[in-house]
Amino acid sequence: MKGFFGKIGLALALVTAMAVPALAEKTMDTDVAIIGAGTSGLAAAVQALQGGAKVIVLEKQPKVGGTGSFCEGVFAAESKIQKRIGIDVSKSFAFKLIMNYSHWKANGALAKAFVDKSAETIDWLDDLGVKIEYVGVGGFGGPLTWHVIAPGPDLVKDPRDFHCQRMINVFNKYVLDHGGKILLETPGTELITENGKVVGVVAKDKSGEKIRINAKAVVVATGGFANNKEMMKKYVKDYPDVIPVGQIGKDGDGIRMSEAVGASLEGMSTVQAYRPGLAGFHPADQMIALAVQPYFWVTPRGERYTDESSIEYWPYAGNALTRVGGTTYAIYDDATRKFAVEKGIEMPLGEWVLQGTKLTKWEDAFNKELARKRGNVFKANTIEDLAKQLGMDATILKASVEKMNKAAATREDTEFNKQAKFLRPVATPPFYATKLLPRHLGTLGGVKVTAEAEAVNTKGVPIPGLYAVGTDSGGMYGDSYDLLLGGGTAGYAINSGRIAAENALKYAGITK
Repeated sequence: MKGFFGKIGLALALVTAMAVPALAEKTMDTDVAIIGAGTSGLAAAVQALQGGAKVIVLEKQPKVGGTGSFCEGVFAAESKIQKRIGIDVSKSFAFKLIMNYSHWKANGALAKAFVDKSAETIDWLDDLGVKIEYVGVGGFGGPLTWHVIAPGPDLVKDPRDFHCQRMINVFNKYVLDHGGKILLETPGTELITENGKVVGVVAKDKSGEKIRINAKAVVVATGGFANNKEMMKKYVKDYPDVIPVGQIGKDGDGIRMSEAVGASLEGMSTVQAYRPGLAGFHPADQMIALAVQPYFWVTPRGERYTDESSIEYWPYAGNALTRVGGTTYAIYDDATRKFAVEKGIEMPLGEWVLQGTKLTKWEDAFNKELARKRGNVFKANTIEDLAKQLGMDATILKASVEKMNKAAATREDTEFNKQAKFLRPVATPPFYATKLLPRHLGTLGGVKVTAEAEAVNTKGVPIPGLYAVGTDSGGMYGDSYDLLLGGGTAGYAINSGRIAAENALKYAGITK
């Protein structure tokens, strides 16, 4: 019996010994640790490497890019390409537009630093091999600030070497080619502090092994908290269930880690309001594309509530929808459907669906969703029947339709003063309705920072060694996303990443 227990003890000892490596803490040393390998994190990594620093980047997903893979272009004012073709968007104009739009709730010093660096960043991207295809607008007809990224030379063998994915590809390759380390499926879990300074970060790899990364400075760039339902309910009180578009694993990691070491927060209620839509539908879906044309939208009671051409600057449309409770129905008739299919749409959806695109796939998309009977789309031969299907008082909906038809006939919108060119009657059966809900492209509040991207505590004092960038930082916006300057959030991500890296190197005393 004694021998039996002895064998059991030996077996347990062997099992314990075999388990030790999985629980052991691995230690790594670097100059700059960056938490997040999206646009802002990778931009910071490239800038830090160019400045002579050793860099380790942590990324919780199995690949780099994050939401940055989906954008199309970036903001700049007074870039060389703007000047060359006579586009007059000065840094002063852009700065004042940002600040006036936010009613000066934005961090003026931060906005100024971003705008002033933006043109030089276009040159920086060009030197790296990221070329600009053209300069366009944000909102339809707005200032020309949106520097749309051209396809890369690898497009033939890599169909995603296009728009901002091209930039992500270039950043990723640069980091790996210049000695930087990118640890995939390895999220940061907590910041390490000593004597009030941030001196590293703890991470966990996909096997569960804990990694301690000692660093002279840490940059948090995890992309906000769009996927964290608890944080959305806590901070985005107007409409916490707003549908996130292109957001994966945005759990507020960097913000929560920063707050745990004393960082203050700013602008947490602000989201990057997007065109209304439905969960699970691609931004280029033609059923949605027709529904968000600037024609006729009503509340669940059947009342028209806005100038639908607010979709030109879609944060406005998102705000109006949120104000009436978060549900609208886009209603149009068969003449409008035919117009969109045969002539093309009037209001573009960025680069996803261009102005003039003929919605030849609309019928398949609409009928497929109609057959699912999920309460998202409806079709009827009369307004009365449509109202019944929508659960509306037919009298109210008919009155709203009659007002719209009168406005279309007289070319004057006496309700909301919409431009005459977007006034279309709802008169030719069958009639169609598509449910629309608020969507967003990410959260815009986060760690309160200085113009140098330094995280600050509740007294406004910088926390040594800690920087926050992109949508992990707050202060660039007031209560609404600004689409007046196209490419703003992507541009801020890149520029704030660069600014953080430059100042982190100064703080660490690293010179090339």
